[in-house]
Amino acid sequence: MTPDASRGSDLTRRQWQMTLLASLGGGLEYYDFIVYGIFAKDIAAAFFPASDPVAALTLSLAVFAVGYLARPLGGLVLSHFGDRYGRKTVFVVTVFSMSACTLGMGLVPPYASWGVWATLLLVTLRFVQGLCIGGELPGAITFVVETASRRPGLACGIVFCLVNGGVLLAALVNLALQSTLPPAAMAEYGWRIAFLFGGVVGLVSFVLRRSLEETPEFLRLQDRAARSPIGEVLRHHRGQVLAGIGIVALTAGFNGILFAHMPAYLIQVLKYPPKTVALAMNVALFAMSASLLFASFFADRVPPRRLMQVSALVILIGVIPAYQVLARGDANLFLVLPLLTMAVAGANGSFAYLLAGLFPTRVRFSGVALSLNIGFTLLSGLGPLAANALIGATGWTAAPGLIIAASALIGLVVASRLSNRPAMLAEAVPVSG
Repeated sequence: MTPDASRGSDLTRRQWQMTLLASLGGGLEYYDFIVYGIFAKDIAAAFFPASDPVAALTLSLAVFAVGYLARPLGGLVLSHFGDRYGRKTVFVVTVFSMSACTLGMGLVPPYASWGVWATLLLVTLRFVQGLCIGGELPGAITFVVETASRRPGLACGIVFCLVNGGVLLAALVNLALQSTLPPAAMAEYGWRIAFLFGGVVGLVSFVLRRSLEETPEFLRLQDRAARSPIGEVLRHHRGQVLAGIGIVALTAGFNGILFAHMPAYLIQVLKYPPKTVALAMNVALFAMSASLLFASFFADRVPPRRLMQVSALVILIGVIPAYQVLARGDANLFLVLPLLTMAVAGANGSFAYLLAGLFPTRVRFSGVALSLNIGFTLLSGLGPLAANALIGATGWTAAPGLIIAASALIGLVVASRLSNRPAMLAEAVPVSG
């Protein structure tokens, strides 16, 4: 049990409020992530009027990738200001900018009206949005760990539960639009409604976030803030950055495959009915959110690295058999997918707390941002491509399980090298040799 947890297990009402406000941006991030993927074909038709629909869709997805690749750069820039001048200011700026970009994407005139300028504006909005997102989740982790010092593990779990909430909201908005608008209207303006809705929700989050207070940990060290936080991290905490990437590996690898690869894999490769896949994915997401919160509740009471180790072992043992069951083409998706998401709960519920504890307060935002963005860009960004490449190279339809198993192995090795001592908020957690 952490020293703060020993003084009481409950957060104050104000701490709960600030934790929830800090978590809203992550939900908006994943809402946009899913909405763009859902409507990629319609966006392609509006902004990339190529004669070849496949080429247009490829260009649309390339714009999505631009936003994803901008995240590490945004994380470097925004974490510098977060460690130098305070977490609150960065938090307010990022949620406003992200929301304005999401709103703008719903308002940009099509190529038919503005020509290439419409396409360039869309690319610019995605790039700026990606920059802001690169600092959003690292900022949320840093903020809640330093604010909810009695229950930092649970607070981190709330952050990522609301991230999942963004995915569910996107699915519900898509369902509502598909149920009320005909296909022609969806292609013409229905997809814009989804972005406009997300932008409005984000602007409401911005108004609410203005009431956030600076974290006590930062205020105590404000006069000794690092002049060059990223430089200090790279000079003195390179080992922690590598450990942080390893801590992120299982969650990043698993979630990248689950969100960006699993639906298309089940429908196009294994020929499961699309409606069944959509419903099963939502059930799995509910199971993931509930089990994540359950695990994060215990992250304040047992060494969090043990939760990571348990998840990594279960995934190592079970993920290949699970994929072999899926590959038969007749699996009960409402059983297999939720079981997979619950198996990774220990990692999902502990990785953010472990990651924040690797770095001292004066450079925590920068260290978390560097580790998180590298890990998610490599594993969530490239994992789905690697999964497809493995299927093509081997002809084995269960091959994507190897990507998740490799991520679990990395997480297991790194967790085994961490100290048993819980992450402390005022100093870095040592990595044992």
